[in-house]
Amino acid sequence: MDFNLSEEQIMIRDAARDFAQTELLPGVIERDEKQQFPAEQIKKMGELGFLGMMVDPKYGGSGLDTVSYVLAMEEISKIDASASVVMSVNNSLVCWGLEHYGTEEQKQKYLVPLAKGEIIGAFCLSEPEAGSDATSQKTTAIDKGEYYLVNGTKNWITNGNNASVYLVIAQTHPEKMHKGINALIIEKGMEGFVVGPKENKLGIRGSDTHSLMFTDVKVPKKNRIGEDGFGFKFAMKTLAGGRIGIASQALGIASGAYELALKYSKERKAFGKEISKHQAIAFKLADMAVQIEAARHLCIKAAWEKDQKQNYDLSGAMAKLYAAEMAMQVTIEAVQIHGGYGFVKEYHVERLMRDAKITQIYEGTSEIQKIVISRSILQD
Repeated sequence: MDFNLSEEQIMIRDAARDFAQTELLPGVIERDEKQQFPAEQIKKMGELGFLGMMVDPKYGGSGLDTVSYVLAMEEISKIDASASVVMSVNNSLVCWGLEHYGTEEQKQKYLVPLAKGEIIGAFCLSEPEAGSDATSQKTTAIDKGEYYLVNGTKNWITNGNNASVYLVIAQTHPEKMHKGINALIIEKGMEGFVVGPKENKLGIRGSDTHSLMFTDVKVPKKNRIGEDGFGFKFAMKTLAGGRIGIASQALGIASGAYELALKYSKERKAFGKEISKHQAIAFKLADMAVQIEAARHLCIKAAWEKDQKQNYDLSGAMAKLYAAEMAMQVTIEAVQIHGGYGFVKEYHVERLMRDAKITQIYEGTSEIQKIVISRSILQD
């Protein structure tokens, strides 16, 4: 058992940390307030290879392992979770799914520019009545011979307006239930495809979250991923890896808040000494450090299992559940340690607290993770 990072992994982590500090930190508060998508910063992330980290270099990716991806996600998320969710979706949900299940033609047309960061993608599963219950897809893809006719609405779609490529999960054979679902590649600009208004959110406000409407959208058969009826399985396999990305995001949000709280506690004085020397604060910091370290080990273990081509469904769900719950607790404590200043935007921790909440909800709520975990352990 080796807990040491390789030289390459350390280099990737440090590069992500440097990018976050120099490119993401300036203006992060203003972007949050204005709900401004970090377009310029995302473009630079693509140029540095952060949007196709695990994709084979022959398809324009960086060819890195999942552990490196976790390390980079943590560093980016410490500063700007709105940028890191773009990174997570593009890497874990869009690029990974296309590389593993797409045709060679799909890879050349879509995966290469996605991995290079020339464009970004979106993963479209959730609907007004189908969030946690992914089997209840109301969006339909009717087989018309040479194409599918797609109708329906998708909700809460990350990169909803800025994406160029959308992986859309839709029902083709309702009588087959989840075995009748397909995954289709839909391009922005296809006739009948409309992007709805941007959601006004509690956190990750720089990320563009939209509803999408499809009205008689003609999608060529060659844009289907996998065999007919593979869509639900595709979504579940893709989300299993996505959980590692969001767990890493939660880890980064928490560790960013902890670092700010630790620094502040050494500077702020109360009753004649730094507040870090008061046991009430010191114990809070101790608890935060332990929780973050535990979450980091869960994230890296899940990533390592994925790299070893082992089944990572359980470890990914555990990492997502624990890291998300931990991020909420740690960011609340970081605000508390800052006292009144924690309630003020310029100290960053209130934003991190707001950003942490979504990690308990998207890509499988904490309750869904408990279902995945309990089913796994009860099968043993």
